[in-house]
Formats: sequence, C-alpha cells, structure tokens
Amino acid sequence: MHVQNTGSPHTPQQQQQQQQQQHPGPGQFGILTAGPSLHHNAHNAISRLQQGLQQDDDLFATPDESDQKSTGHHSHKIIPNPPNLEAWREKLFSVNEMITLSEEENTILIFLMLTMFTLIDLLKNISASRFVSHYWDCRLKGRPPGTAKSDDPNKKKRKRTARERDLCDVKIKITEYFPGAMLRADFQPDGGPSADPSQATNYFAQAGAHQQQFALPMINANVPPNHPGATGQRYYTIQRVNGNGGNGKGDGVAGPHKHDLAKSDEIKKNSIQRFLQKREKEDKKTQKTYHKKASGLALNTVKKHSKDNDLKLFASCFCPFVQRVWIALEAKGIPYQYVEVDPYKKPQALLEVNPQGLVPALRHGDWGCGESSVLVQYLEDLQFGPPLFPKSAQAKAHCRLWSDHIDRKIIPTFYQLLQAQDFNKQAECSRKLREEISQIVDVCDPQGPFFLGPTLTYTDIMFAPWILLCRRVLKHYRGWQDPQPGSRWAIWFEAIENNEYVKATTSADDLYIDSYERYAMNAPNNSELADAINGGFVLP
Repeated sequence: MHVQNTGSPHTPQQQQQQQQQQHPGPGQFGILTAGPSLHHNAHNAISRLQQGLQQDDDLFATPDESDQKSTGHHSHKIIPNPPNLEAWREKLFSVNEMITLSEEENTILIFLMLTMFTLIDLLKNISASRFVSHYWDCRLKGRPPGTAKSDDPNKKKRKRTARERDLCDVKIKITEYFPGAMLRADFQPDGGPSADPSQATNYFAQAGAHQQQFALPMINANVPPNHPGATGQRYYTIQRVNGNGGNGKGDGVAGPHKHDLAKSDEIKKNSIQRFLQKREKEDKKTQKTYHKKASGLALNTVKKHSKDNDLKLFASCFCPFVQRVWIALEAKGIPYQYVEVDPYKKPQALLEVNPQGLVPALRHGDWGCGESSVLVQYLEDLQFGPPLFPKSAQAKAHCRLWSDHIDRKIIPTFYQLLQAQDFNKQAECSRKLREEISQIVDVCDPQGPFFLGPTLTYTDIMFAPWILLCRRVLKHYRGWQDPQPGSRWAIWFEAIENNEYVKATTSADDLYIDSYERYAMNAPNNSELADAINGGFVLP
C-alpha cells in the first residue's frame, strides 16, 4: 500500500501559488494562464506502471523531477497493512457506477488495481482538458508472455505454468484529473460536455455566467462543493466500461465479473507484494542481530571459566542483567562455569533452571534460580570472598534502597529512550533519564569514586552494566552525552569503566551496538523486556 509522498512541505494550493509566482502570465494576476505551466508540471499517478511492473528494483523509486513527469506509484511510500482493505477490495471489485476519489483515496486504489486488474496499452490523453485515462483488464483476462523464452543455457529459468486466458472480460477505466483542472473555466470532464457555466445542465454549472477578461481562461469559482477537485487538488474517477457477457446476455452491456473475489486472489502475487517480499528478504540479510559469543576481555574470561563446575552461570554475552551476576562472581572470586545460551531459543538446560527461559540463571548443584538482584545477594550469602555490602544495617538498607531506584526508575527510562522512535519522545526520555541519574548521584559518597566510597559494592554492580551501555549504545543511537568532566557523575562513571571486574566481563563495543540495534529500531517481537516497555508493564 502507498501513501503519496511528494517530498514537498507545501499543500497543493501553496504549490500552485508558487508556480504562479514563478511563471506569471497574461491572465489576471498570472492565475491559470494559457501557458504550459500547469500541464507541464502535471504528473499522473498511473502511466509509468507499465515500466515499473517490469522493473521491480525501481518500482518505488522517486524520480529526480517528480513534478515534471509521471511518477506512477513510485512517489508513494508503502503501507503493508492498509486500513479498511477488505471494504475497498469489495468496492472496487463490484464497481458499477462512477466513483470519484481524492488523491489520498487513490493510494488505496492503486494497490487494489494491481491486486485484481492488469494495466493495458489503451490510454486516452487529452491534454487540453487536463486529464488522462487508463484502462485496466481483469487479471483473469490474461495476456501474452511479455518476453520470449531465452535459449541461454546459463540463464536461470523459472518453472512457469501458463494460465488460461479470456476468463473474464471486465475492464475498468481510471481517469486522473491534474491539479487545478476543475478550476479552469474551460474544464471538460472525460466523457462529459464542456464546462460552460452559462448552461445550467453542465457538469458543475451554477446560476450566472462566468466572464473571461482579455479572452484568456480565468479561475472558475462555480465548482461543486465538497468535491475532491474543488480546491484545485488532483482527483480520480473510476468506472466499469466493459464486461460483455458477464450478465449472461451477451448484449454488450457492462456486466460483472465471471468469478468471485477469491478467484482473483489465486492469481500470481502483484508487483507490490513481490517487492515487499524481496525487500524483507534483503533486510534480513543486512540486519544486525544479537551476538552469541563474547569478545574482547570478556572472551578471555569465558575461556578461563569453560570447565565444568558445580556452580554454573547460564548467560548471554550482550545481556546487562547477566553482567551484574558475572561481575559479582569475578569480584568475589567464586569458582564457576560460564555457559553461553541463546535466550531467544530457550534451550532445555536453561528451562530446567529457570522455567521462564530468561537469563541470568544459576545452577548450584541441584538448586537453580533466576533474577539478577536475587542471584547477586545469593552469592553474597555464600560468605565467599570480599563482601559486597557494608556491615552497618543502615548502610545495607541504603544500598538496597538505591538499587531499587535503579531497577524501578533508571532502567525502564533507559529502554524507553532507546526504543522511542519519535524525536520529541526521545528528548523527553533523555531529560527524564538524566533526572533519575542525578538523584542517585546526589546521594553518593562525596569522595567516591564508587557509590559508598573507595570500593565496589552491591549498588555499583546493579548500575554498572547500564553505565557501560550509556556510552556504547545510547551515545551511538540517541546521541547521549558523556558526563561533564570533573563532576561526581563523571568520577563514578570512570571508576566503573576502569574497574578490573567490570572490564573482565565487558565485550568489544560493536557487540553491544549490533545487539541493541533491534531495540533502537523498536523491532517487533524483540524481547519480553522490549514488549514490557512498549506496553507500560513491569519489567520481567
């Protein structure tokens, strides 16, 4: 499906005024002179379909001089799932009386014409009346092969089955009226009388004669109200002009199709559908995806912990929640085995530990659990290695309070910013994220460099992966700015970046840029986390 995209910010009326200013003529104030400006700039939306249908690569390209020649549906952008499609299909299939359409409505028409009809070489171009007509056969009419079979043995040949021809005689005519056509005093519709306003029986005549000054065509103010062309815009009419025998009488009267709409759908895919399938296939080849293997210093750490161990970390190298647990394991020096899994495929080994199939997950002997914050506290409770919490109960509560702020405020806003596609929404989320970060920075130990002072603690670990992603992902996709040098935020930021345990669990930058492209594009079916952000739900 297409929507007209002329590339101009002006309305048709504004474009017309600009043309009049640039090409003044002998008419009153240069309006609608007899010169070639209107006709020269008029471009119809159908006549290049024949070329486009044979060249799928250029089917939707916008010509360099879109105002100087026909653009076909090349100047439209594609909407794969147009609204009210079935209603429009039925309306077009059953057309009997003439239908008048605006340019916007015609975008749906073009899509449907390619679905059910075939453009043929019968067209009537009446330049003086500022319109062009095209004729379309029902697809079941069929046509001879356009290209002879090749004898080249190296050319790839497709298996084709010839379709029956002359199964339906319905023919449709579409007439396109160029911008400003109805405003001309000498307007003559396709198949209708000249628009002499002095005659009450004319196409849109009203009482009173319209006078021309200096024998030149002037603006015609007597146009029917609420008509798509009444404001000088392009409009279209569509009608059935043939179908002999369709009514079962063979009397030459235009009759209906000899088949139902379902039969039309059995015919080969139209050019738009083929183009969409081709583009989807090409996009899959070029689209970056999440990495399945760590790189850089993180890869060295993976190799060091590849041997079997009673404590197993089921992880994905790009996941920040995994990195929380990974940093804690390294900081505490606990022996473990690193097991890389693809969380999107949810292998059985992961499901046995965490039935939700989410990472991180820990298996310790016969026991298994998920949820990063729970797992880091579990490792602390093992009483192995340096502690991650201070001794004071109040200080521990302080750590947990602000770790909760990270989970409930900072992380959701981070992903809202990353997934936002609207610029204003991005600006709003960026401001909000800075505010949430400022709140936690304001309660940090004044000297630092970490949250509670000189050593890495639980709260630092909870925040560390997203501090890294601010510089590697948000900066790349959303223009996020690094902290002001010398600020408390910058001191904490650099302390996290340079911590040995953080560095040991961090891959090369391209791993994160590639893996988070789908989030930055807000691609569908991305992850449960992305769906939760889009739906305004609690993070899984």
